[in-house]
Amino acid sequence: MGSLGLNSEKGNEEMELEFDPSAPPPFKLSEIRAAIPKHCWVKNPWKSLSYVLRDFIIVVALVAIAIYLDSWKFWPLYWVVQGTMFWAIFVLGHDCGHGSFSDSAFLNSVVGHILHSSILVPYHGWRFSHKTHHQNHGNVEADESWVPMPEKLYKELDFATKFFRFKIPLPLLAYPMYLISRSPGKKGSHFNPYSDLFQPHERKYVITSTLCWTIIVAIKRQGRHVCSLQLLKLYGIPYMIFVMWLDFVTYLHHHGHEQKLPWYRGKEWSYLRGGLTTIDRDYGLFNNIHHDIGTHVIHHLFPQIPHYHLVEATKAAKPVLGKYYREPKKSGIIPFHLIGNLVRSMMKDHFVSDNGEIVYYQTDPQLLKLFGKKAE
Repeated sequence: MGSLGLNSEKGNEEMELEFDPSAPPPFKLSEIRAAIPKHCWVKNPWKSLSYVLRDFIIVVALVAIAIYLDSWKFWPLYWVVQGTMFWAIFVLGHDCGHGSFSDSAFLNSVVGHILHSSILVPYHGWRFSHKTHHQNHGNVEADESWVPMPEKLYKELDFATKFFRFKIPLPLLAYPMYLISRSPGKKGSHFNPYSDLFQPHERKYVITSTLCWTIIVAIKRQGRHVCSLQLLKLYGIPYMIFVMWLDFVTYLHHHGHEQKLPWYRGKEWSYLRGGLTTIDRDYGLFNNIHHDIGTHVIHHLFPQIPHYHLVEATKAAKPVLGKYYREPKKSGIIPFHLIGNLVRSMMKDHFVSDNGEIVYYQTDPQLLKLFGKKAE
């Protein structure tokens, strides 16, 4: 009996090892959609606005407390909490960009501009590039966010670019640079309506967002002349915390899983296969604060689902997804475990082969040596 149990365990382990995440799934996108309850697709603008009000009240209250106390004992706590709230605001603006905030394009645009402009994100410029990311997730050539570099391009990069992209914590400060000039190997700017990022019919929207962004920057600059140190403490440092949250979360939703996940080219890529390489994460205390953005697989496959239905939709879809869904590691109150995922991935995931339609990240041993690490 003991021998039979041992053989059974070995058989299960072999089955786990045999699973190939790059294999075409035995189900269709429509089957996943059918498994999700119909009410999960319903967008309630009043509920969405209630989250905006909640975050706005917290942001204003934090500013009032910080100004009232003006104590160096409180400032570090303020920076972390307010930066996290800026990130929460970004996620709500992100929902506006997907149209999951409400069925009204006008309401989505107005709220999206208010939320994103307040944290120096050009709403339409980002919205269009983010749409490209979702439409091409997992595609080496066409994806937009934290895309792996082909080996030839990687080898052409200078040391400074490699250092900034892979040396922790520098990649966590990349977002403002990405908005201005995108990733290595890609051209364009989120502020330029004639950028390669945009179609001709999108240019007028980009102009509107760039104008809103410029107005906010002008207001901030005017405030700087009044009291630059106070502006730095109230806004500048929380902004950098927000940027670090954004880069941390967006990277980990597409990298750093314990098992290497595939990237695709050509006819091997499909919307479903690309979306299944997305990774859910548990952020502990922050799950509710940043509006369950960690439920990322279903969000990527069906970005129309409001954030307040993502947990339920994921639970309903898991029986269909089977092994293609990777259960996130349970977090403590603070998701310290994810720092290890980030560091290991940055150390090992440097480029993909120039050839092949199914590729995996490879490691540059010279870069590891420069960072004081040994190649495995």
